[in-house]
Amino acid sequence: MAFDEGADYDSPNYLWFLERHRHFVYVDRIVVNAAMRKRGLAQMLYEDLFRCAADAGHDRIVCEVNSDPPNPASDAFHAALGFVEVGHAAIHGGTKTVRYLSRSLAPAP
Repeated sequence: MAFDEGADYDSPNYLWFLERHRHFVYVDRIVVNAAMRKRGLAQMLYEDLFRCAADAGHDRIVCEVNSDPPNPASDAFHAALGFVEVGHAAIHGGTKTVRYLSRSLAPAP
């Protein structure tokens, strides 16, 4: 599930990016059935999203990953795709903390 900066979406994580970036695509969820994991499906979804977002004129893909409770598998997955941390926040009354990640869609120099 992904939204660009023009979406009518009230997620606190989406709104964090909306306050800071003019053009982006926010990834809210990538879900792969447990029986289908470790086959590269999530990576293929992201790669298709990178292409489609760049073709539409976006310059970055953004998302958040839980830091408390931690999600080390998601951290490693996003790092391998080139995402870097750009911020963090406590949400839902402080019951959860997240790391905000961004990946540039600019061509490599």
